[in-house]
Amino acid sequence: MKYIRTNSLKRLFSLKRKGSGEQVLSPYGEENNESLKTVVQHEEQKEERSERPTWKCFSYEELFDATNGFRAENLVGKGGYAEVYKGKLKDGEEIAVKRLTKTSRDERKEKEFLTEIGTIGHARHPNVLSLTGCCIDNGLYLVFELSSRGSIASLLHDEKLPPVDWKTRHKIAVGTARGLHYLHKGCKRRIIHRDIKASNILLTLDFEPQISDFGLAKWLPSQWTHHSIAPIEGTFGHLAPEYYLHGVVDEKTDVFAFGVFLLEVISGRKPVDGSHQSLHSWAKPILNEGEIEKLVDPRLEGAYDVTQLKRLAFAASLCIRASSTWRPTMSEVLEVMEEGEIDKERWKMPEEEEEQEEEFWGFEDLEYEYDSSFSMSLPDSIGST
Repeated sequence: MKYIRTNSLKRLFSLKRKGSGEQVLSPYGEENNESLKTVVQHEEQKEERSERPTWKCFSYEELFDATNGFRAENLVGKGGYAEVYKGKLKDGEEIAVKRLTKTSRDERKEKEFLTEIGTIGHARHPNVLSLTGCCIDNGLYLVFELSSRGSIASLLHDEKLPPVDWKTRHKIAVGTARGLHYLHKGCKRRIIHRDIKASNILLTLDFEPQISDFGLAKWLPSQWTHHSIAPIEGTFGHLAPEYYLHGVVDEKTDVFAFGVFLLEVISGRKPVDGSHQSLHSWAKPILNEGEIEKLVDPRLEGAYDVTQLKRLAFAASLCIRASSTWRPTMSEVLEVMEEGEIDKERWKMPEEEEEQEEEFWGFEDLEYEYDSSFSMSLPDSIGST
């Protein structure tokens, strides 16, 4: 398909001026065209104009200069359809520039890229990465504030770095939970991220986690309980059973992925190991036996808060339940992680449900047959950032 040119993209947005004369980009233009509906299909038409998000509209030259011509040494991330470069603007601000790759210029990837603009553009939370601006000249570009410490995945799994201490791990876990709770409940439009994982959660200088990469995100209108989505896309080791088996997506899909993320933070293990065993399948019997100390990253050498470990481990055990019905909401996850005594009786499943749960986890996961480093789009496999 012919790549969407600048003039076509500009019709998706309305350009206006700030008082300073700086050009900014608003996703909510006045034209009632189909392209705009694709990006903001669930927009609340009566939302106050003053609350509509705006971003700076960068020129290609600004981004080219900031990244030294998108040089390889400034490449900090790469996925199935986009590359991320670090850069510095003339005023000294450090930025991250996400660029749609030339090899990914097809209709579906362009739609995902534009959907990311429309989705993340109105999210405002300390634990969600904010969009600074974008560029639609000579390609498609998203601009973010640079996360100086990179992703949680790199922090946890880079063998050249010292192990992350427990206090930082706990802060990361709670902060990520708050960010995901905001997307599900606090945002004006319910957002399902669909790709919660350690590599998609970035860290600020003070180790505050920020959920990023909304390329697979979906808005879920208030009157809907779930989405049915095809093709199946996500990352191996994180996919909830109802999603990779039936294509059903709702908030509980993210909850499952968050449970896997919690286990990764606690254990320091990757979501899928070298033998293709998933982290949640490894952890399930340990959680069932109550031997949660076996979950802890051995590199911590016992330096962790036992009470906090119990809370995080119990939250993880609830999140990775095979039945979405018996998983908690993110509001309930935060309660378990932060508040009062843990009421385990409240979360006890009926015996028949427990038997079905054990029967399900007795089977080998479908995803084990695939390379865990890629995302899955049945019947094909593609990468995702």
